[in-house]
Amino acid sequence: MSYSHYERLSALDSMFLDLEDENVSMHVGAVGIFSHGSLANERGQVDFETLRSFTEVALDEAPRFRQKLATVPLIGHPVWVDDPRFNINYHLRHSALPAPGSIRQLKRLAGRLMSQKLDRGKPMWEMAVVDGLEGGRFAVVFKAHHCMVDGIAGIDLIATLLRLQPTESPEAAHTWVARPRPDETRLLRDELIHRTIEPLVSLAGAPDALAKPVQTFERLRENLGDVLHVLTANLQPAAETPFNDDLGQHRRFDWTKMDLDEVKELAKAHGGTINDVVLTLVAGTVGRFLRGRGMETKPDTIFRALVPVSTRRPEERGQPGNHVVNFATPLPIHELGPVERLETVMRTMAELKTSRMAQGTELFEEISDFTFSSIMVELARVASDQRAYNMVVTNVPGPPVPLYMLGAQLEEIYPLVPLFSNQTFGIALFSYDGQLCWGFNADWDKLHDLHEMVDMVQEELTALRKATARPERSVQANRRRTKKRTARRKKSA
Repeated sequence: MSYSHYERLSALDSMFLDLEDENVSMHVGAVGIFSHGSLANERGQVDFETLRSFTEVALDEAPRFRQKLATVPLIGHPVWVDDPRFNINYHLRHSALPAPGSIRQLKRLAGRLMSQKLDRGKPMWEMAVVDGLEGGRFAVVFKAHHCMVDGIAGIDLIATLLRLQPTESPEAAHTWVARPRPDETRLLRDELIHRTIEPLVSLAGAPDALAKPVQTFERLRENLGDVLHVLTANLQPAAETPFNDDLGQHRRFDWTKMDLDEVKELAKAHGGTINDVVLTLVAGTVGRFLRGRGMETKPDTIFRALVPVSTRRPEERGQPGNHVVNFATPLPIHELGPVERLETVMRTMAELKTSRMAQGTELFEEISDFTFSSIMVELARVASDQRAYNMVVTNVPGPPVPLYMLGAQLEEIYPLVPLFSNQTFGIALFSYDGQLCWGFNADWDKLHDLHEMVDMVQEELTALRKATARPERSVQANRRRTKKRTARRKKSA
């Protein structure tokens, strides 16, 4: 006997659905480049039939891939239910570049595929296998709606298709049978119970809230103060930049990669983290790019990157959905030496991690979860309209060893972060097998010179490497340049 089943979307997951409009597509994605290995057929192409059978078996480890959206009656909150008409052929598709296809052609194709919205009437993911890539390789262009996965969950889902050994494959498939969707009465009853019981526990932060009224009131006051801090932080506008224009429907997707050990060594040399180095390179790149576009960048120019930080606990690994808080992080985009810029980023991140922002954001999500998820949607729209941040930079740690899909080795993988309504540029990073892979997502019409930023990121890495090799000379030179700029400003004033 098959019992009815469903899973409720959190307010954060639901928000990613509600933010979509004609131009905003809220799916995450990645482009993986593979060597054919033993997955090649007699024509030297991907054995697509074998790959399709393998994928269907692997989906047993990721049930979300066979679920679609439904809604709670009257309230309209979304839930996941099994799709009784699931068909792997809709989601897994085979295409090819005109062999030998270049990386440039692959980037163009990826941009076009990433521009297309996912069908909400079906499980919200697609995977295109692209044959004919130069060097005897093929690519996989994967995308899934952000309401399904965050960065860490995305890695867990990718892991269902990839293995540590070339010959490793999933066990024989069990016969999959869709569980029935619950009746409307149960969905409505469960939702009303959820919204009745959860509020006090979340706001007071303890199951014994009613037994300790004084402590509960104090905790409630502090928590509401944290929420107010989040709300006011999202109303302070950042600078107006070319990255904050009306978003169109079409995307450019570009990428580059770095040696992960080199980035680690640079971070270690300055007592920082990989993410500190990443944000430093982004800040330097953005500043140079904006100055090239004629924008003046000053020490008081407020440029913020929204930086998602995972809150997923170890016991939550493997679970779909989103478990993150977002830091609106000021970046030093004015003219600085690379070491000085890194030190500034490190101070900023240290302050944010100990601020009230993280706790307040998580609590705000909980409040939205048991009241109306539209609260989060409206806050996100206000933050976008008010330019609370200029772009998104997300960095997800991946496996440090090579992975395989039926003997085909994954050589590189480049992630994609979605763009919000008035943001035309975002960066996602993924570490894999000793590489730090950068994915650049941009509006096709607004950032025709995206490739220049890709080159600038590498140039910023070179500059930081050189400055780190002779720090005293670099710091002294930075101070001299700062004094000269200050003198020039005073003279002109």
